[in-house]
Amino acid sequence: MGEREALPIIIKGLKRLEYRGYDSAGVALLDKEGLSIYKKKGKVSELENHLAKFGDLGSKIGIGHTRWATHGEPNDVNAHPHYSSNEKFAMIHNGIIENYDVLKTDLIKKGYEFRSETDSEVFIKFIEDVYVNNYCSLEEAVRLALHKVVGAYAIVIMNLEEPDTLIAARKGSPLVIGVGEDEYFLASDATPIIEYTNQVVYLDDYEIAVIRNNKLQIKTIENVETNPYINQLEMELEAIEKGGYEHFMLKEINEQPRSIADCMRGRLDAKNGRLVLGGLRDYLNKFQNAERIIITACGTSWHAGLVAEYLFEEFARIPVEVEYASEFRYRNPVISEKDFVIAISQSGETADTLAAIELAKSKGATIFGVCNVVGSSIARATHAGSYTHAGPEIGVASTKAFTAQISVLAMMALKLGYQRGTISEARYMHLLAELETIPSKVERALKLNDKIKEIAWEYKDSRNFLYLGRGYNFPVALEGALKLKEISYIHAEGYPAAEMKHGPIALIDQEMPVVFIATKDSSYEKVVSNIQEVKARKGRIIAVVTEGDTTVKHMADHTIEIPETEEAFVPLLSVIPLQQLSYHIAVMRGCNVDQPRNLAKSVTVE
Repeated sequence: MGEREALPIIIKGLKRLEYRGYDSAGVALLDKEGLSIYKKKGKVSELENHLAKFGDLGSKIGIGHTRWATHGEPNDVNAHPHYSSNEKFAMIHNGIIENYDVLKTDLIKKGYEFRSETDSEVFIKFIEDVYVNNYCSLEEAVRLALHKVVGAYAIVIMNLEEPDTLIAARKGSPLVIGVGEDEYFLASDATPIIEYTNQVVYLDDYEIAVIRNNKLQIKTIENVETNPYINQLEMELEAIEKGGYEHFMLKEINEQPRSIADCMRGRLDAKNGRLVLGGLRDYLNKFQNAERIIITACGTSWHAGLVAEYLFEEFARIPVEVEYASEFRYRNPVISEKDFVIAISQSGETADTLAAIELAKSKGATIFGVCNVVGSSIARATHAGSYTHAGPEIGVASTKAFTAQISVLAMMALKLGYQRGTISEARYMHLLAELETIPSKVERALKLNDKIKEIAWEYKDSRNFLYLGRGYNFPVALEGALKLKEISYIHAEGYPAAEMKHGPIALIDQEMPVVFIATKDSSYEKVVSNIQEVKARKGRIIAVVTEGDTTVKHMADHTIEIPETEEAFVPLLSVIPLQQLSYHIAVMRGCNVDQPRNLAKSVTVE
């Protein structure tokens, strides 16, 4: 809200946020017709075409939403924003209201009617009911209602009778307020804001923001006023543009030499044997004396955690457990103050990971965050942490975040091992030097793109894939399979190569492509034996090998050579061709690479 026309800013912002959800979109504006809502199933472009029918709407204040459906199928009616019954209030909502059914039943008894199937419409009508029955201001009604609502939310509300006011609140879902010259911008993250201001306030859980007459006031739901801390964004506008690439995913795959280097910059100086992780400084003693490391994450970040399990156990000799955050929070895990918990998330907003953090904190464990987004919820919920500095990742299928996470975790493992004396100084210096070469080796690996494109063409119509690896490359096999599933909709499974004989080998025939990560490492001969087993059953073999390999070349249908490196750092290279393979297959199949069906970039609900 401010002196500019709101609608063009909202539409541009929704397009930048579309990676978070893209099954419907809508806006609410205080225009010449009053408080008007316009919404449409489909992408923001569908909404834009719909709005063109109405001419100049000319509002200086408005809210918009792009949806990833939870309650109710994607359609025009379930799209946000939602009206109150008297159509004086309009609200947008991210999150899930867990007790919406109870609230809805009570509201129906009071005579309220519902147009949609969403929990969000229940939410705004519950606020309306509190407003009516308590004879209070809308601001106070929001505060009172939030005491009764169970679940996660980031909301923004407009009021027809207060055309100079926006009310926002959050719990569990992110909300950023951009502070400009006599104008304010609210969004799920900073990407729609950076074009207009680099000054932002991150709303905390259980806080309510009221923007009235171009003044910002923040209170807790206990009605205690707080002083907003204004952060300065370091993000550049060009970082959230495609930069000439056909897709964000392709851009982000090709950014990895730089994103890995940025992750190490200021931290790693191999020449002088220097490795500094500022976030660890105050907790290094607890880290090196921990009896156990627990890593909790979801999706691609969980795969990075599996790589870290190998890294920490090899270099620091501390037992590691890697947990799905979504399961960890529900199984009453054994946690103590002697545990060191590492929470990994690209967005820093993953709902399950945040819940796992809160559980571990309640048991007295030390929590260390590894995330990409400055000011995110995980960054604020943990005791300490390290940012990956990968830059904005817009493609829903994570690529550069994975390699940046492994880079941070590798540095942590090396630092810990050196501090504990479980790796010698000579070995430490050698590993630092090798880690410093990884960005240039990733650059070399990316040059295989044309060859991988040819392989992709041959297998684009396959219905199933197997991905197999051992040791450090087993998590890479899982990640390769996940990438293919996410963006091409081909069924794929990753397994430890030796587990193939315990079931999956029954699937192998001449129609089954099998991707082996068969680099020259401590399990190379074993993987070669597994390749022979697949070849004997007429499986079609795509092998990622170390440069100069001749053994596998004579057995595989296709080989992809990557530069040689230390075994512990191979995942940073072996994942590159798997990302490229998934990307090209998806493009050839006509899939929406950046916005695959049913997926959202940041999973902020259960």
